[in-house]
Amino acid sequence: MPCRRAAVLIAAVVAVWTAACGHQLPAAGTLDLQLLAINDFHGTIEPPSGSNGRIRDTPAGGLEYLATHLRSLAATSPNTLIVSAGDNIGASPLISGMFHDEPSIEGLSETGLQLSAVGNHELDEGWAELYRMQKGGCHPVDGCQDQTPFAGATFQYLSANILVDPMRVDAQALQRSGWQRDHPGAERQPLFPAYAIREVNGVKVGFIGLTLRGVTSLVSPPGITGLTILPEADAANSAARELESRGVHAIVVLIHEGGVPAGEPGQENPDTCDDFTGPIVAIANAMTDDIGVIVSGHTHRAYVCTIGTKLVTSAASLGRLITDIDLHIDRVTGRIVSKKAANVTVTRDVMPDAAEHTLIAHYAPLAAVVASRVVGSATDTIPQARNAAGESALGDLVTDAMLEAARANGAHVDAALMNSGGIRNDLVPTGGAAAGEAPAVTYGDVFNVLPFGNVVIVKTLTGDAIARILDQQFQRTTRFLQVSRGFTYAWDSTKPAGSRVDRDSIRIDGKPLVMTQEYRIAMVDFLWNGGDDFSIAATESSEPSAVGTDVDVFVSYLSKHSPLAPGPQNRVRRER
Repeated sequence: MPCRRAAVLIAAVVAVWTAACGHQLPAAGTLDLQLLAINDFHGTIEPPSGSNGRIRDTPAGGLEYLATHLRSLAATSPNTLIVSAGDNIGASPLISGMFHDEPSIEGLSETGLQLSAVGNHELDEGWAELYRMQKGGCHPVDGCQDQTPFAGATFQYLSANILVDPMRVDAQALQRSGWQRDHPGAERQPLFPAYAIREVNGVKVGFIGLTLRGVTSLVSPPGITGLTILPEADAANSAARELESRGVHAIVVLIHEGGVPAGEPGQENPDTCDDFTGPIVAIANAMTDDIGVIVSGHTHRAYVCTIGTKLVTSAASLGRLITDIDLHIDRVTGRIVSKKAANVTVTRDVMPDAAEHTLIAHYAPLAAVVASRVVGSATDTIPQARNAAGESALGDLVTDAMLEAARANGAHVDAALMNSGGIRNDLVPTGGAAAGEAPAVTYGDVFNVLPFGNVVIVKTLTGDAIARILDQQFQRTTRFLQVSRGFTYAWDSTKPAGSRVDRDSIRIDGKPLVMTQEYRIAMVDFLWNGGDDFSIAATESSEPSAVGTDVDVFVSYLSKHSPLAPGPQNRVRRER
């Protein structure tokens, strides 16, 4: 088990130093405070590969290197706090995911991370499991798989807009989670504290944690039963008022919601929010000007810009960037008087952090037994990136695998659909290759593509329901579905939402979709439960029949079709 002695010692020193400073009168002038921020780490404790392992052309990421860069940046300022905008865990590689992300929680604790927002992927296994991540203890089903205790996070999750209603949660589940033990009573209460106050050299700084309002459509509904998600800006403003009433005037928001700057992914957008889109714009404008800084995430983009009076930042994803935020706070008023930030690449040309190296070395052999098993081969890396019509070469293969598995027992199945968000990474063969042979694909490579363990289920839908599900891709934000061979259609971006898909263009095995006819469709349980706002799938489907988990289905497909080549990307047509 990796040692936490260093982290514990640091925490103890900080506690003594903070207590001592609490009795001192504020000095004149300003306090220089450095915030080091990350977001969307997604359990990537080993260096990510493929396009996910670079910032532009520079190899980037990996917990050993992230920790070293954090330590080096922290050494440049006597006053440093490390924070996160959420999605620290979930959609994780096998080395973390197979242990329910305990390695990532331990590793981020070792880096000195102190505060974090809750991301949607933190809730992938349900809010009770996230509560275990915070508090510690062995998994209720799998136990402590590495045969050592799990102590939980040393950093604190914050959730101003996530409320638990104990009257809407199964009593046994509530008791098992331990939440009610810490929160007696029947009234709604925040899942985690709404905010935290850190006193730095005599100056108080407040941090508010928020998740995105749309989290309810991004995770499986059973895992968030009993939760109420409040509007982001309303919850932030309420917490800010309470902080102000407590004499805290330097306020930072950590929010798992973001924006999209102009330019290619991974490219910084310095000092301006021109051509900047996404939910964070309206949310930031609706927040009180008492909030000075917004550390954001979720969109996996890199930006540093200003919206109104607020500095807004994001550090891409997978631990490839650190946002270095410098604040100057007036010691008399306690308010931020100037602020600036820059994104720093987590290069791999530095000395790996020893403690993180030890942590990875502890888990890697346990995971390798499963991860290194060769399950097939591929002609090359198969990308998850979508074309202009929304279709992915890898998505074609995943849906084809679902369709083949669903038909394997002789049942009639018409088509398979898959949410793009469930396909997390390129398929990168890492198993090596003999001379003249295609590169081998391991189980770990497949798990990195499909890390959720979603169950493929076949259900019945009418043709009309299928057509309306296709149009649901374009509600609020576009969430493309990948489709299996034989399923084709066209869509037009200039048409109003709700009518962008040309119904006359929809074909299954070359035949026009009949609106009154019933079809058997394979999708993952996330979609059948209404995930990604596909409510029609949840309310208008019937006759379920389980096939297997998506990762196992794809492994089986690989074994039969190797070497696997990229899908054709010719099933979806964008007209305008």
